[in-house]
Amino acid sequence: MSLKPLGIISKNIDEGEETMLLSPSSRMFHEPNYNVYILAIMGWKVPINVDSIKAELQSKMLKHPRFSSLQVMDDGGNMRWVPTTMNIDDHVIVPHLADNNVDKDELVEDYISNLSTTNVDMSKPLWDFHILNVKTCHAEATSVFRIHHSIGDGVALMSFLLSCFRTTSDPTCLPKLPVFSSSKSKPTKNRKKNLWQYYLVKLWFFIQLLFNTIVDVLLFIATALFLKDSQTPFTTTPGFNASARQRYIYRTVSLDDIKFIKDVTNAVSIYMNLAKHYKLFMDYLKF
Repeated sequence: MSLKPLGIISKNIDEGEETMLLSPSSRMFHEPNYNVYILAIMGWKVPINVDSIKAELQSKMLKHPRFSSLQVMDDGGNMRWVPTTMNIDDHVIVPHLADNNVDKDELVEDYISNLSTTNVDMSKPLWDFHILNVKTCHAEATSVFRIHHSIGDGVALMSFLLSCFRTTSDPTCLPKLPVFSSSKSKPTKNRKKNLWQYYLVKLWFFIQLLFNTIVDVLLFIATALFLKDSQTPFTTTPGFNASARQRYIYRTVSLDDIKFIKDVTNAVSIYMNLAKHYKLFMDYLKF
């Protein structure tokens, strides 16, 4: 990798703090062609209190080292997480968007699109929080969380988001995700005569899983060597400039529609079947 040393403010680094190497995936996002940021856009029912947000972010970010650490290059060419003193005022940005001649929705969209042309200052932890106290047709205010992808992926950031919330029934408890259990009962001793059918079905599922895995691996290798990806509306065109200004298109989708699609496609049952197949495969490996 051709990574350049990151400029840092040495006086902000607490001497004697323990450092940790960046993972290979985190380092990849510092490549010149991988300048990737995650934008999390949230609408609010009430105008945002800037001081309250700063206090909450200050208390939450200090508990997660990646949000309060610099990414620096050491003498050996390795990138490390270096703890630093975080100034919340450097990360919370409140722009002035008062323009009566421009539609407020378009004004917010243009601001978010312009974020795709700028980068977070590398001399501080690689995230910032933009507060847009402008009323749109969707919300009374809008906030934009911009995070460099080297900090984490979608799962890690969603876990961080959940850790910032509490349940309405008990403000001291973290929110819990629903757990689905299979309604089918396992064979009992009273049905020993059907055990061979049960294990035959399990064996067939395992063969299917093994066959599909082999096919997927071969297709992946073939695509990397000589096949081309299928052309879709999301496929980039030749000469695409990743650093160019991006336009974000908004669509309001009802959760009832999403639940309807989930019920029609039987998504929960599919997930449970995949989980059972994976457990069967792991049990087979242990055996």
